[in-house]
Amino acid sequence: MSIHLNPKLVVIIVYVTAMFMVAMDGTIVNVALPAIGGEYQIPPSATGGINVGYLVSLAVFLPIAGWLGDRWGTKRIFLIALSVFTVASALCGVANDISTLNLFRIFQGAAGGLLTPVGMAMLFRTFPKEERAKVSRSLVLPIAIAPALGPIIGGLLVEQLSWRWVFYINIPFGILACLFGLIFLIEHKEREAGRLDLLGFLLSAPGFSMLMYALNQGPSKGWDSPIILVTGICGLILVCFLVLVELQVNKPMLDLRLLSDRLFRMTGIISLFSAAGLLGMLYVFPLMYQNALHASALESGLTTFPEALGLMIASRMMPWSCKKLGVRQVISSGLLCAVIVFVLISVLGPSANPWILRVLLLSVGFFLGHAVVAVQFATFTNISSVSMGRATTLFNVQNRLGSAIGVALLASILGVLETSTAAAAQNQFDSVPYQAALLGAAAFLLIAFFFAQRIRKDDVAAIELKTSPVHSSHTESVAKVSK
Repeated sequence: MSIHLNPKLVVIIVYVTAMFMVAMDGTIVNVALPAIGGEYQIPPSATGGINVGYLVSLAVFLPIAGWLGDRWGTKRIFLIALSVFTVASALCGVANDISTLNLFRIFQGAAGGLLTPVGMAMLFRTFPKEERAKVSRSLVLPIAIAPALGPIIGGLLVEQLSWRWVFYINIPFGILACLFGLIFLIEHKEREAGRLDLLGFLLSAPGFSMLMYALNQGPSKGWDSPIILVTGICGLILVCFLVLVELQVNKPMLDLRLLSDRLFRMTGIISLFSAAGLLGMLYVFPLMYQNALHASALESGLTTFPEALGLMIASRMMPWSCKKLGVRQVISSGLLCAVIVFVLISVLGPSANPWILRVLLLSVGFFLGHAVVAVQFATFTNISSVSMGRATTLFNVQNRLGSAIGVALLASILGVLETSTAAAAQNQFDSVPYQAALLGAAAFLLIAFFFAQRIRKDDVAAIELKTSPVHSSHTESVAKVSK
């Protein structure tokens, strides 16, 4: 007897499970780095390669994900990537030296680079425009809960078991998601996917990987370091050539022509700066909290977790908020309120009452959650099914660059101000560098807010019509009459 499940439910289950694994992996490993360095007897600086290899590999494979899914099938590519990610996680757990661990992390990064765009393409092809606001509720798990749970779960696993369990935890979820997807997912291919844009790939692979390496390592190695200057400049030149090539190719790997759609362009820019601000804040605040109060990574994770709860509340309220206020107002007000909260966190500093900080972080999640989730479902409103794979790829490339830029610049602010105030601080904690970095995160959100003001009413008219109470009641009336 065959079992038939709703294709929409299948896509949500597989996508959310896979993205939860990938998103949590981004933060859970950071907690384990000191333990890994201790077991392998290497200095803390050498453990940075565990994340660098992952990010560089991800940057190589991310741009090609859309074409692979269109050409060979989204189900096939997604499940292959998920299988590789799961196997690589197991191999990371059994690695007996730092070199093999770095190698297996590269495999993880390659799989992670394919999973997100292909999975997002599956999701937005399955759900029509009028249902995307509701399905965005499901996205809060990988977007908000997973990164926030990472430090908490990672701290517990490292303290109670071993650092190897931060990788083993992926195995059961990966196996179940692969089996479930293999049985129930429906394959989708695009007949007009075309051939691989080989020149685009040959430019993007070294270009994005070198740029990502420079952004990730610049704050620690110094922006005037020869290796950072060479990789950063070469990466930037290759990416500039990539832009010129992709605008000329008939079937480009990164379809920059999609940016001619005003809504897709504006929401992409907003998402880039929002990612820079949010990821930058989530990088700076735990450091400030731990260094000021000598708190453990677990304690820091528990303090920042309310941000994820705020995002969860926002995801539940967002469809209602869009009906009442409209998409433009939800994005704009969410960003502006988040800017105000970021400034308050900066002004109060780590010495504030912990519960005040937790309430402020809850507010960050609530306000920014409204903006981020609204942007995500509005972005692909005018994108056809044929272009969805390349659109989700371009969107994710922008987000990754935004996150890297945000963390790199805020880490540089920390480094510069810590150096300049070290003598005055006399080896005591100085909150000024951290407060300045948090203001930098607020500046990123403020830029996103200014671009949100450029969204016109007619840009989102189709979404607001379909999510309005009048439209919903009219649809129900038509359905009753047709019966």
